[in-house]
Amino acid sequence: MIIGLDHKPGSLMDIKQINSIAQVDGSTWNQLAGEAYPFMRHEFLLALEKSGSVCQQTGWIPAHLLVFKDEALVAFMPLYLKEHSWGEYVFDHQWAQAYQQHGIDYYPKLLTAIPLTPCQGSRIIIKKSFDPLEVTQLLFTFIKQLSEHHNISSWHCLFPTMPQVELFKSLPLSIRVGVQFQWFNKAYQDFDGFMQTLSASKRKMIKRERRRVNEQGIHLSRINGNEVSALQWQIFYDFYSMTYLKKGSQPYLNLTFFEQIAATMGEQLLLVLAFKDDKPVAAALSFIGADTLYGRYWGCYDEYNSLHFETCYYQGLDYCIEKGLQRFDSGAQGEHKIARGFEPVTTYSAHWLRDSRFAKAIDNFVLDEQKAMEQYKKNAASYLPFK
Repeated sequence: MIIGLDHKPGSLMDIKQINSIAQVDGSTWNQLAGEAYPFMRHEFLLALEKSGSVCQQTGWIPAHLLVFKDEALVAFMPLYLKEHSWGEYVFDHQWAQAYQQHGIDYYPKLLTAIPLTPCQGSRIIIKKSFDPLEVTQLLFTFIKQLSEHHNISSWHCLFPTMPQVELFKSLPLSIRVGVQFQWFNKAYQDFDGFMQTLSASKRKMIKRERRRVNEQGIHLSRINGNEVSALQWQIFYDFYSMTYLKKGSQPYLNLTFFEQIAATMGEQLLLVLAFKDDKPVAAALSFIGADTLYGRYWGCYDEYNSLHFETCYYQGLDYCIEKGLQRFDSGAQGEHKIARGFEPVTTYSAHWLRDSRFAKAIDNFVLDEQKAMEQYKKNAASYLPFK
């Protein structure tokens, strides 16, 4: 399905819809987006599309929106047409079921998100000299027209930053909240300095976990993305795939995607490889932002005591402290992170449903859910390991 609609508002800003990010010059895109947040880089989004990880066959149809003034790009928003809700990490399957029960199609829907990436970041990039509210309202007007024209049920924006959430509050959107667990660097000089802020029982637990990894004859190596060999990427991908295959599903991303981002943005990648008897036994891949480490992918063949904690968390904490990064965003879910110093933080998503009856029902749902999430966050914080 190809979607498109001409739109020339009186504000003198024009919107153009494209079906591939390859239609935008990378340097022009990155000049607006910057490189502090790796997932909005042109290279990352292009790799998703060129590798075929994001395409019509996988249910992620690119439909990005560009905003121009006097033929100059002044804003853009990643956008995808979706025929399913997989790979989003904000679950709306019950909403789809409710539509189905009433004989109404929930799909296709429009989605603004970084595919397969539950990490907070700006979702609408706007040139600094332009009014964010005006541009946001302009895009929303276009989305509503597009939805009417093509019988699209809804638009969803996942994991935006708080400033953009405030902009969305001026629109008829339902704001949904969630909780993730993130670690914050409080000017620690080294890992032991971090450990000294924890309760005695949690210090003992972490020391025991790290010791057990050593006792099993496992050592770990951190490798910058620019220095990872082709063989090491293949080894990592085999581990990454195993995570999905163990659950009876196929991996979202293919090896071509990882090879391409290694070639185009390797300086923002960190690979952790775990070895036993000089044989790789596990791997984890993170992305490096301006002040944040984003833990993303992990895998292993065999299970080893505490190896997941060491590979995915403690190595990342070590790296953040060494490099002075302020935050470690280790992705969705994982209450086990609390005991290791990861604090509960609120995440957001924004939702517009074209059917006013369902919009009202969803609005009531998210208000009730918000109360439950606030209580969950409060309870989770009570288990933090700090003194």
